[in-house]
Amino acid sequence: MAKTFPTDWDIEDYRDDTEPDDHWALRKEFMRVHKGKFSEEYLVALARTFTNIEFMGCMYPAALMIRIAELSKDVARDYREVKKTKLQRTFVSASNAAENKVRYIDKSSLFVLMIF
Repeated sequence: MAKTFPTDWDIEDYRDDTEPDDHWALRKEFMRVHKGKFSEEYLVALARTFTNIEFMGCMYPAALMIRIAELSKDVARDYREVKKTKLQRTFVSASNAAENKVRYIDKSSLFVLMIF
């Protein structure tokens, strides 16, 4: 028989005032799904680790990454599907950005800049 833990604590107590709504929703769902399977303190730490991985790309020791992956696969499925359709950032080196900017300046723009 699997060990159970108290569930008489309120998940809402762990919301941070500065936490974005989507981050909180995912972290809250993670805690809701796994409440009673772990101690309160451990579950709160796991949930924070999970959102750090999802939203900030943090990396942790392999054993913890595997555990979080197993615990989050159903919780994060919808979020990951939506994320695939969102605009992805493209990083460009400063030298490439400057080169592209110069490439797109036409002569009439250059002339106007010289007058002022």
